[in-house]
Amino acid sequence: MKIMSVVGARPNFMKIAPFIAAIEATDGLEHILVHTGQHYDDKMSQQFLDSLNIPPPDINLGIGSGSHAEQVGRTMIEFEKVLLDRRPDWVVVVGDVNATLACSVTAKKLHIKVCHIEAGLRSGDIRMPEEINRLVTDRLSDLLLTPDQLSSQNLLKEGVPSNTIKFVGNIMIDTLEKNRLQAKALELDDIINKNSAPCQLGAERKIYGNDFALITLHRPSNVDQKRILSKIVSFLLNKVTQDMPIVWPLHPRTLSRLIEFGLKDDLDNHESIYLLEPLGYHEMMRLNMGARLLLTDSGGLQEECTILGTPCLTLRWNTERPITLRDNGGASVLVGNNIDRIREEYQNTLLMKRAPKRPKLWDGNAAGRCVSAIMEASGLI
Repeated sequence: MKIMSVVGARPNFMKIAPFIAAIEATDGLEHILVHTGQHYDDKMSQQFLDSLNIPPPDINLGIGSGSHAEQVGRTMIEFEKVLLDRRPDWVVVVGDVNATLACSVTAKKLHIKVCHIEAGLRSGDIRMPEEINRLVTDRLSDLLLTPDQLSSQNLLKEGVPSNTIKFVGNIMIDTLEKNRLQAKALELDDIINKNSAPCQLGAERKIYGNDFALITLHRPSNVDQKRILSKIVSFLLNKVTQDMPIVWPLHPRTLSRLIEFGLKDDLDNHESIYLLEPLGYHEMMRLNMGARLLLTDSGGLQEECTILGTPCLTLRWNTERPITLRDNGGASVLVGNNIDRIREEYQNTLLMKRAPKRPKLWDGNAAGRCVSAIMEASGLI
């Protein structure tokens, strides 16, 4: 049986790595890896492929940047050619990026079965491009593999046949568990000094104990408007740095906006702000392991915080991963980008201790269950 899996952006790599390993450990399966090239920056793409030991993609579509419509359209055109040439039995898509939507639509129009890993996640916010990608992909998929039971319930409420839904657990936790010891062995000071942004190559930076805040921002809702981003930067400069240093790996989009809005100089010149270039998977995990708290708008980091126990402020008004919220036993709380709300929850979070949690089937063995579900759906077991 021939399985073609698709990756398009960095979050996909962390999910596909254990899936590929599980396929390679199973007799009778042929695997083809397609990289759409949605993340074209080497720091954001090749670095992750290398660090997670993902084999070189068999096919790279080289889609690159562009609007949502441009990325989806170009991906469908190029992916159709690949499908007609290779004729897989299954196309496996992961997550909720544009490649997930484009490749699932293209495969179904050619009557090729589609499996969606990480199905059923819902934020309830149709304004988010990712939500549209999730809804369409799940509607088309022949097999829907869910990371948690809340996601399975979402699909059932939408009328998805129960026999196409399989609760397999969170495949990204497979990657975390496999790489945890390697990440833990890294020195925090080495990560900070080896990856400092060029403007901060002067004095050597040091972290004492776990007393630092970690921040990541990349969503348009937080970085594309000056009035919003400037308030976040002001809060970091005037409040958080009074309590602890801040480590901030800069997404290229965020860096561009900080420069455009005239906000970067104040960050460059502050002795308690450590600006870093984009990091590899192990470096980012090590920072998350050591941080006193995390401020982020990343869904994947919400999940990692739950397992690692890092208290997390999620700078979003909603989340497709409610299982990560403190109300549901996780480590995160939603604060949006309202500074009063952020300040209130920041003060509460300072009082919290690290408390790792492990939702059901977040056990590091989801990938094997994914492969078994595909084989079962194909009548092979």
